[in-house]
Amino acid sequence: MKVLLVNGSPHPKGCTYTALHLVGDELNKAGIETEDFWIGNKPVTGCIGCGWCRKHHACHVQDTVNPFLEKAKTADGFVFGAPVHFASIAASMAGFMDRAFFADQFGGLHCFAQKPGAAVVSARRAGTIASLDVLNKYLFYAQMPIATSRYWNMVHGQTPEDVWKDTEGVQIMRVLGKNLVWLMKSLEAGEKAGVKKPEPEPRISTNFIR
Repeated sequence: MKVLLVNGSPHPKGCTYTALHLVGDELNKAGIETEDFWIGNKPVTGCIGCGWCRKHHACHVQDTVNPFLEKAKTADGFVFGAPVHFASIAASMAGFMDRAFFADQFGGLHCFAQKPGAAVVSARRAGTIASLDVLNKYLFYAQMPIATSRYWNMVHGQTPEDVWKDTEGVQIMRVLGKNLVWLMKSLEAGEKAGVKKPEPEPRISTNFIR
């Protein structure tokens, strides 16, 4: 099994990377492979609702989103990490997630449904709760079983060295990794025992205009 560690920070090996690898270390100990995916430090635009993905099964913007989706097709799980910028996740990560999950849903890619996932955030001080709420909603939308920890999935610090001093945050990441291992292996055991995934239903979309 392989889990993608998706780093939504503009810094390739900063606090978010540190949090992701605390989770990843527990996966590796259990024999689950991990792969880093850094979204980069170039501007990442949000979804413009053009519908291109419906016909072409990919996003029309050529940046890191489509390479990620190619890797996501064969991944067995995901941990999405983002730093807090101005009380919510970094704008580039928000754009990345919007387009990746929109293209997956409406392009018929099926990269995420029924695959385990988790979200982690890093902050110097505040904004972590709002940021976790933003990230987790992508996982809810994509029908992903979500791994949890013993508290909110957050670490604090301005540098990777600071993160290690947040001993509770370090424990939270470690427990999250162990819980993700348990979830993934439980799902694998269920599948081997003949427990089938739910049959997909045709999408029903409504609005509140009367």
